[in-house]
Order: sequence, then structure tokens, then C-alpha cells
Amino acid sequence: MVRIGQVELGEFPLLLAPMEDVSDPPFRALCKAQGADMMYTEFISSDGLVHDAKSSLQKLDIYDYERPIGIQYFGGQVESMIKAAAIVESANPDVIDINYGCPVAKVACKMAGAGLLQDVPKMIELTEAVIRSTRKPVTVKTRLGWDERSINIIEVAERLQDVGVQAITIHARTRKQMYKGEADWSWIAKVKENPRMHIPIFGNGDVDSPQKALECRHRYGVDGIMIGRASIGYPWIFREIKHYFATGALLPAPTVQERVQAARQHLQHSIEWKGEKLGVVEMRRHYANYFRGFPNIKPYRAQLVTLHEPAALFAVLDEVEMIYSNAENLVLA
Repeated sequence: MVRIGQVELGEFPLLLAPMEDVSDPPFRALCKAQGADMMYTEFISSDGLVHDAKSSLQKLDIYDYERPIGIQYFGGQVESMIKAAAIVESANPDVIDINYGCPVAKVACKMAGAGLLQDVPKMIELTEAVIRSTRKPVTVKTRLGWDERSINIIEVAERLQDVGVQAITIHARTRKQMYKGEADWSWIAKVKENPRMHIPIFGNGDVDSPQKALECRHRYGVDGIMIGRASIGYPWIFREIKHYFATGALLPAPTVQERVQAARQHLQHSIEWKGEKLGVVEMRRHYANYFRGFPNIKPYRAQLVTLHEPAALFAVLDEVEMIYSNAENLVLA
């Protein structure tokens, strides 16, 4: 049984990654229904929380059906991280996660996110301050290092564990790589094999199929896997991996009806949570993923990303379901 503090996650948990503009409550509901064992919110700015930024505070919304769930936040200053930890704890997540992995310039170049891989003592200072200021289990998500010449994940993992971090998720790329190139899970294996380490180590990066998930589980010895980009528009990845682990067989791809129903539910919840205008606009980034592989889908997708009225959007989704459900020899990967 894998545990983070007293939070039980099962024998080999599958985690939904904290993805900006993706891992919100509407999307998390879909992933939970498809078997995600633990989920994380979008990452939240500590400064935004401290200064009562509306967008940051809304990201604290979590629901009992999502549990166990972690709230992830980031920052580069001890005082704001401590103040924000109290705000995060008041939302009552199961876990508080600190982001030391975000590679985007506006975060990393301000010595937050992956930027702190360049200053490990500061990373440890921030982490210890957060741990002392909260009663919740604290976990960390990070990367291998700043670049290929400064991979320091073994040291980082040891020092984070030493100050009380209760689990670490490692994205198997450096900051310099961003999301390009191949993820190098051999470094995650080195952390896991380190006799000093005793907390759960979760792997992240390039797991996009049940076969790849099983390979990572057996080859690198991780305690669980975090799924990010492979879940966008495809929450079924969680159930497919679990089925493959249990049976060695691949599930059929989701049907047209399942895909349309997921898009319909996602849109409805997005409108309910964000309001009609924002819910409609922010849903637009997801349609291409839900309907990837649909032949001649472009005219329908064009409508989905331009229409503003919910009723019109739901009508387009109904038409997509009708047209493609009746299509002969339609094979969706």
C-alpha cells in the first residue's frame, strides 16, 4: 500500500498531473470517473493567494468526490509561501504539493518552480518553512535538474526527504528540455534505488500508453505514475492502464458516444464552474483532443471554437455524435 502520510493511495497509484489551464474541477471529474487514484489542482501562485487574486483563489475549489486530492502551489519567497500555505490548508486538501518543476520563463526565471533547481539551499529553506507551517502532508514535484550539466535530483531528493517531504514526483526531464526530447527515467530509478530513500517516488514524463506505463513500473521501480499530457482529451488513459495491469489485455478505444459525452460533460461543468462566457471560451482548447482521429472533423471543430451560445455548442456535439456514430468502418485510435 502506497501512503502519503495517512493518505492511502492503493498498491500502485495513477496520479493526474497538475496542469495549468487543464487540471480544473471539470476535467478532474472526468479523470476521477476513469480511475485516477489521486489528482492535483492546477498550480497556484503563492503571491496570488496572499494578495487575494480571484483567479488564484478559485483554483482552491475542491470537492469531496475528488479525494484524495492535492493542491499544488509555487513561489520563491519564504514569507509568501508560509502565508499561502495557511490559505491552502484552509481549503482542506489531503496533501499540499510544492511545484519545483514548472519550466516556463515567467516562473523559473523568477527563481520559483524549476528555477529553484539552481539554488537547492533556497529550495530546502522554502520547503522546510512550509512543512513547519502546516499540519498537512507536504509533497514536491520537480525535475532532474536545470540542464544536462547540472542534474542534481539525487541530492535534491535526499535533502527534501530529510526536511520532511512525504513523497516526490519527478518529471524525467531537465528544465532546459522543457517538454521536448525524451524523458530519461533512468534518473528516477537511481533515486528509487538510493538506500537512503524511503518515501514514495512517483515518475512522470512520456507515459502515453498502458504498455509504456507497465514498462516504467517494472523497469524503474517507481511507486506510482503521474499522467499529464496523455490525459488531455483522453481521461480514459487511467482505466486503460489499470485494465492492462490487471489482465495484460488492451481495452478497446472509447466509442464515439463516450468521446462526445465526455466533451459534453466537460463543457457543462466548465460553464457551471467558470460562468457561461469563460466556461465556453476556455473549453475551446479541449475539442481537438477529444475528437483527434475523427475524419473530416475540421468543420465541426471550427464551429466549436467560434460559437458562443451553449445551446448551439451542444447542438454541434449532438450532430457530431449522430454523424460519426453512423459512419461505417470508423476506427479511432
